[in-house]
Amino acid sequence: MSSVPDAFLANSDVSSVCDLSQRAGWQRELAQAVRSGEELLRRLGLNPDDPQTQQMLQIAGIQLADQDTLRRFPVLVPENFLSRITPGDLHDPLLRQVLPLAQESLVVEGFVPDAVGDLDARRTPGMLQKYAGRVLLIATSACAIHCRYCFRRDYPYAEEPRRLQDWQPALDEIAADSSVTEVIFSGGDPLMLNDARLQTLCSAIDQIPHVERIRFHTRLPIVLPSRVTAELIALLTGIRAQAIMVVHANHGNELAGDCLHALRTLVQSGIPVLNQAVLLAGVNDNLDALETLCRRLINLGVMPYYLHQLDRVSGTAHFEANRELGLHLIQQLAARLPGYAIPRFVQEIPGQPNKTAL
Repeated sequence: MSSVPDAFLANSDVSSVCDLSQRAGWQRELAQAVRSGEELLRRLGLNPDDPQTQQMLQIAGIQLADQDTLRRFPVLVPENFLSRITPGDLHDPLLRQVLPLAQESLVVEGFVPDAVGDLDARRTPGMLQKYAGRVLLIATSACAIHCRYCFRRDYPYAEEPRRLQDWQPALDEIAADSSVTEVIFSGGDPLMLNDARLQTLCSAIDQIPHVERIRFHTRLPIVLPSRVTAELIALLTGIRAQAIMVVHANHGNELAGDCLHALRTLVQSGIPVLNQAVLLAGVNDNLDALETLCRRLINLGVMPYYLHQLDRVSGTAHFEANRELGLHLIQQLAARLPGYAIPRFVQEIPGQPNKTAL
């Protein structure tokens, strides 16, 4: 039976960060992230108090989210991601992913807080199981960016482990179930854990003989590339189980600057790297955008894995693209790209034994 080492227990909160003087570069960068819609617009040369900007917002049909919405789901955009947004362009596909809009407060039929059945899949505190042979750990509630279409924006993170010793029931459950061959670190974003805590949790999982793979679902290599360090690579390549990295980019413009180096570093280390995207209205719901995304991924050695139909989570209805459009786009991609460059178009349906191919 695996247990959490004493060094792991010495830290009281898996999602906390160290003192400013001790922070790694990526943590210092995150501390400087943009944290309001107004500041986000100002940084892009659009002063919300300026009459001309107000007119532009009105013409574009953009109204910022109210304070109640922002209290429940704040703005968070790191500088590195911000630098890839075109200044002055209210229709920039990267801006659309992070700009908080008034539509998030609308009640739309069919859009619910837990659209993917996470709570019904909760096996122990911090651990979900939806599919045979795989379990998912809610490793932290923290992210480096708050995507406004987030499918866990209403997840009750406060009910999940915060003190590190609280992970022991999940570790015991995995150790007792020999059918579990893969553990998925999710959240939040598991790479928000510092290296020491990530190492200890990985080591605890790695001691369980029947666990063959540890998969990391993360957006940090895309939005905060400085998180991909030599130390992180050594951690991931130093475990017995096969590490697999699943990143999340929705638009080709995200694959620029330091992000390219971060992804190449992961790929060249021998870690399989896959990408999951979400079909998003106004972001990538056209053939050229998807083709460019897939081409840039493949050219970096990252395999396009899934294109998800939007999870119908409360507050995200304005991101939903027609499913038939998604099917048509995948068919068009097949006429332009080799088979290995085309993602599977899928939807997560609660209670199903796997992702549903569309």
